[in-house]
Order: sequence, then C-alpha cells, then structure tokens
Amino acid sequence: MNVKSKVENKEQYSVELVIEIAPEAFEAGLDRAYKKNRGSISVPGFRKGKAPRKIIEGMYGSGVFYQDAIEELYPAACEEAVEAEKLDIVAAPSIEIMEAGKEGLTFKAVFTIRPEVTLENYKGIEADKILPTIDDEMVEKELKTFVDRATRQEAVERPAQSGDTAIIDFEGFQNGIPFNGGKGENFDLVLGSGSFIPGFEEQVIGMSAGQEKEISVNFPEDYHAEELKGKPAVFKVKVLEVKAKIVPELDDEFAKDVSEFNTMKELREDIRARVSDRAIAQCEAQFKQSVLDKLAEQVTIDLPAPMVEAQVDQMVDDYRHRLESQGISLEMYFSYMKMNEQMMRMELRPGAEKQLRTHIALDAVVKAEKIEVSDEAVAEEFKKIAENVKVSVEEVEAAISKENFKRDMARDKAMELVTKEAKAHMISEEEFLAKTAVEEVKKDEKKPAKKAATKTTTAKKTTAKEATTEKKTKTAASKKADSDNKEDGEAPAKKPRAKKTTATKEEGAEKAPKKAAPRKKAEPAGE
Repeated sequence: MNVKSKVENKEQYSVELVIEIAPEAFEAGLDRAYKKNRGSISVPGFRKGKAPRKIIEGMYGSGVFYQDAIEELYPAACEEAVEAEKLDIVAAPSIEIMEAGKEGLTFKAVFTIRPEVTLENYKGIEADKILPTIDDEMVEKELKTFVDRATRQEAVERPAQSGDTAIIDFEGFQNGIPFNGGKGENFDLVLGSGSFIPGFEEQVIGMSAGQEKEISVNFPEDYHAEELKGKPAVFKVKVLEVKAKIVPELDDEFAKDVSEFNTMKELREDIRARVSDRAIAQCEAQFKQSVLDKLAEQVTIDLPAPMVEAQVDQMVDDYRHRLESQGISLEMYFSYMKMNEQMMRMELRPGAEKQLRTHIALDAVVKAEKIEVSDEAVAEEFKKIAENVKVSVEEVEAAISKENFKRDMARDKAMELVTKEAKAHMISEEEFLAKTAVEEVKKDEKKPAKKAATKTTTAKKTTAKEATTEKKTKTAASKKADSDNKEDGEAPAKKPRAKKTTATKEEGAEKAPKKAAPRKKAEPAGE
C-alpha cells in the first residue's frame, strides 16, 4: 500500500488520500475473488466450480472479479493509510476507484476527521443547582412500597367492594352469539382498576362468591377491535371468589418484619435519610448535566455531515438492540408508532449533534489539561467489567476498543474537572421548575409549526458518564462483531461499497451473474 497524495480540507474536516495497491496484491485479490465465486458461475463444457479463471474472464470480461477484489482489499488499505497518516477518523470513508488493472489498484478515499476546538471558558461555568426539599409526604410515599410488599390478599365471605379482587369466569355475547376473545376463566379482576371496559367492573361490585349475573355494556367508540366499536354486548359472569387486601398495621412489629430496625421511628428515619441521599444525588446529576450542556454550547462549529450520520446510525442501532431485548423488532415499533426510520433519524439528529458537541468540548478540555489515562487504569476497568458481566477479561478486550475506552475515561476525568470548577447557583425546586417552564416556552416559540401531529420518539438525554456506562455494558456483553460499532461515529459501523471502476486498463468490467407485529392477547372485556 502506498499513499500517493494527500489533500486536507480543514473547513469540512476532511482528508482526501489517493491510495495505491501494488499489482501483485491486486492480482492476489482477484484470485481470491475467483475462488470465492467460481462455484456459482456456469461455463459451458465445465462442471460448476471447475472452469479456469481465464476462461471465465474471457466469457464475462476481464473485469468480472474486480468489484469483489476491490471490496476485499480497500478496507485494509484504508486502515493502513489512516494509521500511517495518523488520522483520527469519525465516519466511513467515501471511495472512488481511479484505476484498476495490470498495474494494480488506485483509488481515492475521503475521510472525515474529528474536529478540534479550543475552549476559552471551560472553568468557572455557572449553572443552577437545586437545593432539595425533603418532606413527610416523600417519606410516606417511600414507606408505601414496604406496605405494598407486606400487603396480602385473603378470601372473604361478603359482596365484592371496590379495591377487592374478584376471580371470575366470563363470556361475551352479541345478539346471543359469542364473539372471539370474549371469554375468560379464573380471571383476577381488581375492581376499580379500570382494566375492563366502562360499566363492567361497576356491575361486578356487590356480587358474592358463587353468584352469576348477566352484565350489559357498550364497547367504547375507540375500542381496538373494529367489529366491536360502539356495539352493545352482554357478558355472562360468575364470581368464583372474592379477595380483600389485608393491609398491615404500621407499628413496631411491622418495622421488624420488613427491615432490620426495631421501631417505626427508626425505619422512618432511615427512609428519610435514603430519600434525602437520592434527592441530593439527583440534584448533583442535574447540575452536572447543566454544566455539560453549557460546555457543549461553546462548540459552535458546523459538524461534518458524515460524523452526524454515523452518530445517528449508532443511536438507531442502540434503539434496535434495546427493542430486540424486549422481543420487539424495529419494524414492529415503526408499525405501532406510525413512523419510519427516516422520521426516527430526523428526531434523533438533534440529540446526536448535542452528544457530538459535548464530546468535542470534553476532548478540548482533555487536550488543554493534558489529561492522560494509563494502560493500567484501562486494564483495571476491563477487569471490573468482566467481573460484573461474568465473562473473561479476554472477552472484554476482544469486544471493546481499548483506544475508545481510554478516550471515554479521559472524557470522564475532564467532566469531573469542569464540574468541580463550576459555580453553582443554589435555587429551590419551585424556582427551578418555574425557570424550566419559561425556557421550554421560549424554545417552543422558536420552533416552526408542524404540518401534522405524529407520534414521536424522544432521544434520551445522555450525560458523558451515562453514555460511557451504556457503552461499557453493551460492548462487554456483545459479540466481537459488535465491537466495530464505535461511539460518536468514531469508525464506520457499516462498510461502504466502493464505486464501480471509473477507469481501467482492461475492458469488460461487467459483473458475472451471482446467485408482523405480535398481537395483544384478546380481552374484549378490557380496554
């Protein structure tokens, strides 16, 4: 491999390299392409896979294997060139073939490089910091989780009341004919929960175990089953059992049962302390995010389009992985939300740009402060990740890019420094909420009016630490092939196809011929 020429465009943050691959290397690539494809090419007089390369080239053209050879060769050549030129690329290059033939392969690769900025005011950033207020209502709300866990249900010999659970059999009819999905047995219905269509639960209230009754209802106009919308129906219902909640007394015995404390006073004091710690941690996280936002605002450059698109690619992939972990495909999600990938990408783009500006700003702090991360520190973190996800250190090393991880750690240190040097304006939660509301109104006033309302997704706000943590967890648990998806568009997530040969020394470069959403369980009695 030889870099023939180099052209830099600082404004567009791109570097254009003309790269040459020697004749012998290109010939070896052509031979590998021939061996890979010969089994799928039919040549009269030869069994499949047995026709010599020269015969195939004579029949289909001398350039028949060029495209496959080029696609195999150029990624490694690009990688070698990037290392030789010490480029910090952030997106897949665009490729243009200049010459391919007996004298080798020459192509032009345009790389997008990471923008660098110099920040003047990263120390002393001013931001609001909430002074949390802890009241008795917050403590009681937390205490309720202990009560709910200790609450049990017991069968009662009385008519069902709101809040009770009625175990019922039911079957729905229209004009005396059962309809699909209208039948249930041993169904636990919490009365007053609103889980069934209006009017159903109210008529079960007052029924006792063993009692049967016909319940008349009307399906709502917006009911999900088209054939039942707005239609009357009759349900034959039998109550098998009525269960009531038995709520424990909030006394010292309760405290002993649900905690390590001997009295309710001690339990409440512990809950108050934990609620306070959590509130303080949330306020610290909010302050840190505010500081980070103001730091990112200092990056006013126009971001390279390929860099933004690479970041959006990764965000879409992350979204896909999260959905698949819940058994939902991205296509199913689009169907539910009445949207498509283009709409999602448009909505994710502002968040992608914000993340990139944040990282560029943190990189500037890393450079200004000469922050370094040792190999030993990275090795220690890899060890912790391996222990947390219960895999070997070798698997973690294979799944995570060491250099990208080191960059993340350096950014974390930069964020700690910026936050430590920031100036906090202490305000109450009421003041913060009022100020936030005003800012949201101002943002809305600046936004252009939308043509039509659509269901949308919202990009999650991600702090530098959150982004790093998510990356660590995902990559440590993923397969090695997943490790090529670098964050911030730091490397191409998808290999681009090289453009077809535009100039060859041999003619005939033709290519040889080559070879529903899950449905919700029907419960017409429920909304």
